[in-house]
Amino acid sequence: MSKLIGAIVIDTDRCKGCQLCVEACPKGVIELAQKKVNKHGYPYVVAARAEECVGCASCGIVCPDGSITVYRKKMEE
Repeated sequence: MSKLIGAIVIDTDRCKGCQLCVEACPKGVIELAQKKVNKHGYPYVVAARAEECVGCASCGIVCPDGSITVYRKKMEE
């Protein structure tokens, strides 16, 4: 039996910290990095619980800056 898992890649230099992805993620995988900013001075999001990503791509769909890419992979159980 296979299980679909996801992996997200965040371009932290493009992220403006709007947190729309944080709200959209049904698994709570993404959160705002604490006390960190990118080269433009914006706080950015990180995949705090990456192992819980299911690959739904909700985060990437709502990101206005195109900062998030979602990959899906089938894992055999």
